[in-house]
Amino acid sequence: MDSRTPLDQRSPTTEGKPAPTLLDRISFGGFMLAVLFLCFLGGGMVILADVFPAQAMKDAYRGGKSLVEKIRMSESPLASDYWKPERTPEQGVTINEAEAYPGYTLYSSGHGTVAYLIALDGTVVQEWRLPFSAIYDPERSPIKQPMPDSFMHWNRTRLLPNGDLIVMFETYGDTPWGYGLARLDKDSNVVWSYLGQTHHDFDVAEDGRIYVLTHEMRNNTYEGLRQITVPRLDDAVVVLSPEGEELKKVVIMDVLARSDYARLLDHISWFNNNDFIHTNTVEYIDAEKASVLPFASEGQVMLSFRDIGTLAVLDLDSEEIVWSRRGNWVGQHDPDILTNGNILLFDNLGKFGPGGRSRILEIDPQTGAEVWRYEGSEEIFFESDVRASQERLPNGNTLITEASGGRLFEVTPDGRIVWEFVNPVRETHPETGDTILPIVSWAQRISPQVLDPAFRDQLSASESGRS
Repeated sequence: MDSRTPLDQRSPTTEGKPAPTLLDRISFGGFMLAVLFLCFLGGGMVILADVFPAQAMKDAYRGGKSLVEKIRMSESPLASDYWKPERTPEQGVTINEAEAYPGYTLYSSGHGTVAYLIALDGTVVQEWRLPFSAIYDPERSPIKQPMPDSFMHWNRTRLLPNGDLIVMFETYGDTPWGYGLARLDKDSNVVWSYLGQTHHDFDVAEDGRIYVLTHEMRNNTYEGLRQITVPRLDDAVVVLSPEGEELKKVVIMDVLARSDYARLLDHISWFNNNDFIHTNTVEYIDAEKASVLPFASEGQVMLSFRDIGTLAVLDLDSEEIVWSRRGNWVGQHDPDILTNGNILLFDNLGKFGPGGRSRILEIDPQTGAEVWRYEGSEEIFFESDVRASQERLPNGNTLITEASGGRLFEVTPDGRIVWEFVNPVRETHPETGDTILPIVSWAQRISPQVLDPAFRDQLSASESGRS
């Protein structure tokens, strides 16, 4: 056989090297398995000892995990966490009794960047719509490759008296997931936009300033706090002018890490995913609220740190935490300061037993004592494992946003449901074939009396069928 013989026809011994036997192959396979095992064992020891290159390995793992999750979720927005299994086939307003507080209800839905204002009978009297792509500017945004519009929704909205709406864009399948804030007029035209990475919550002070949460990936470390590793997602409170211009920014972890409350970081949850405190609420403390809170002053803000189960008050001028409290809640959201000095909050996972894991708690912030609660029962299931909110109404009732259930409902002080609304949007899950509905976010009852006359008349005409 000469050099012109095709390679695939040559004898295994042509080059003077005998073909490997079965025993050779088994030995080589065993050797490679041993090498892989030693690499795995060595990697584990490096991670546990936290020595070089532990951080690089952690970063690679987190990056790979995030990429896989992003690819999986990018296949369809219907597979995202904005859609949940249908709990009931009922849609729209299912309960509307005389004890319900009169007014319109504002809510946003997980199926898109849209918000609705509805009457108590479910009539849509106003809606706003705007895709993120309409305000996106790569020169002003730190997000270089935003998710498609179909993966976004407005997590938080705030109605102004003239019909303008301030909206917060969030997405699924990206980290950070906060994309920005915009003010729209009643016809959904953009008044201004702010493309900081806003998330979860914002509040509007009487002078028009906006207090909003933002987040970003950071790599700095803190002496004595080895558990605060990098890279991580850090929250900040940003103050905007009424025109949407950034006036001040306070990074919460920087303040917390050097404060007397730093030991709260010893309670970081195992599931934090390097989002160590997960701030989910900011509420501006005005003069009226400060008058019923002995530990707070006008101009400070109330914060909620979900992953360490803590409420806190932050002074934005001195950049100091001036008060905090932990309680018997788990994964809490939306602490509201009431006129009586108590705090009303959504306890997402603090109930144990039948009827769902969520509760609404009213607590005395000075003693921690529970003053009032609402929870589900065997007959009426109530649970939202994430998100969700509540609002104490002027007549003493409480409007509850059960985000994961796609449901809004109003209860009396004795726990009777006097108004209920279920998101009417339905789709089919692309993998399971189950019927799903989008989450609802941050419902608010709006009294017509707080609206400008022209906008109020427009809503009244829409409600009565006159366009």
